[in-house]
Amino acid sequence: MQNNNIVEITDFESKKLDIYARCNESELLRGFGRDGGIFIAESPKVVERALDAGYQPISMLVEHRHIDGEAKYIIKRCGSVPVYTAEFDVLSKITGFKLTRGMLCAMHRTKLKTIEEVCAGAKRIAILENVMNPTNIGAIFRSAAALGMDAVLMTPGCSNPLYRRAIRVSMGTVFQIPWTFFDGELKWPYDGMKILKNMGFKTAAMALTDNSVSIDNKELLSQEKLAIILGTEGEGLMAETIEASDYTVKIPMAHGVDSLNVAAASAVAFWQISRKGE
Repeated sequence: MQNNNIVEITDFESKKLDIYARCNESELLRGFGRDGGIFIAESPKVVERALDAGYQPISMLVEHRHIDGEAKYIIKRCGSVPVYTAEFDVLSKITGFKLTRGMLCAMHRTKLKTIEEVCAGAKRIAILENVMNPTNIGAIFRSAAALGMDAVLMTPGCSNPLYRRAIRVSMGTVFQIPWTFFDGELKWPYDGMKILKNMGFKTAAMALTDNSVSIDNKELLSQEKLAIILGTEGEGLMAETIEASDYTVKIPMAHGVDSLNVAAASAVAFWQISRKGE
């Protein structure tokens, strides 16, 4: 490909490579003082989904053989954006990991939308409470997008969906389903529950309690607007969240198993509540 923006990597210590080689997720989130911060998208398919969602690229890191291969269309689409390139072994040394499909793209984050903006027109939403594992975040987003959720809301204690690992596990669906965080100045669950109630949502906490109803409960599924709330791995939901919810919901288990991983539980719950009482 003839492109004046393709730059062969000769200086491993170049400041232009800091985003890929020497910055952790917290530094990217802060964005070196820029508004909104930065994130890294990995693989042509994921980068394409980010571009489709309106995110703006800063630069790309692409393996030689993908310049005229899988990354060709993305490079062309991004116009004058710098493309840093080298052989596979060099890129692995720079980043510390193997690139999926030979491509990384640094992109600007956008301003978070309000809860009201994200939930406009939504009927089925997911609430994540203190889910800190980026792998679980990514898997939950992939299930939410695939199984009919309209939006995802997160408490401030959750891992950011635009961490590289979360984006990768989600296969880019973090760019396809609306999401935002509850404002850190709000008191969760009390203020958050009020916002949901004002928007007309009934809330269903996923928890094993004596008064839990099954996820296929007809009254639950008949609700016009329903928010399903999932907690962090191990500890589950806070007692205050369970108490403040309209329903407490469980997934029936067999063979003495008491619970599922939060990502697996989300897939079951999303599939069931998307049926809306069918």
